[in-house]
Amino acid sequence: MKSTLVNMTAVLFGITLVASAGVGAVNMITAEPIAQAEQAAKVAALNGVLPAFENTTSETLTLDEMPITVYIASADGEVVGYAVETMSKQGFGGAINLMVGFTPAGEVINVNVLKQSETPGLGTKMADEGNTLLGSIQGQNLAQKKLVGGKLAVTKDGGDVDALTAATISSRAYVDAINRAWMAFKSVAQDETPTDTVSGATPTAESTNELQAQEGGQNE
Repeated sequence: MKSTLVNMTAVLFGITLVASAGVGAVNMITAEPIAQAEQAAKVAALNGVLPAFENTTSETLTLDEMPITVYIASADGEVVGYAVETMSKQGFGGAINLMVGFTPAGEVINVNVLKQSETPGLGTKMADEGNTLLGSIQGQNLAQKKLVGGKLAVTKDGGDVDALTAATISSRAYVDAINRAWMAFKSVAQDETPTDTVSGATPTAESTNELQAQEGGQNE
């Protein structure tokens, strides 16, 4: 074949077409397993912060322009707890995502760190079992904590949440995400109108779904 601009363009187009088809096929093959893995991870996270439950409904709020989802867990027709998928953009390494469990009365059951990019050995300790951040709130009603401007705060900022050693920024981000979870919990469980933790604006509620469950300083 004589090498011409038209021929080269046709060949490149053919290669692109084949490559695109291949990517599309791979996406089709992997989409379902990825969705199943994400669903399993979500169920595991819920089970880690809630008492035994049969199913959940969910409601998503927008706080500080971030989606915060509240899962209402029930068993035998009664609410047994609330799990809030929350986040903060203030981490040392970027956004962090948490799943926070509350009893119907408002005590913190447990916290699972879903995603974080903090410094290994420092900020990453927020995911360790029995870490100081979790120890400062687990089993407690947050309304009875030492609040600063109506919110939880680390001791360095006047509150009573113990920060991780040499990881103040990460600790503040963790507490920021907990505050957002608490606000969302109060909105759904106690019908208290939430306000954005930064701007004070009233957020919007979005949708309700169903999920079946079987299974400063910082030296970083």
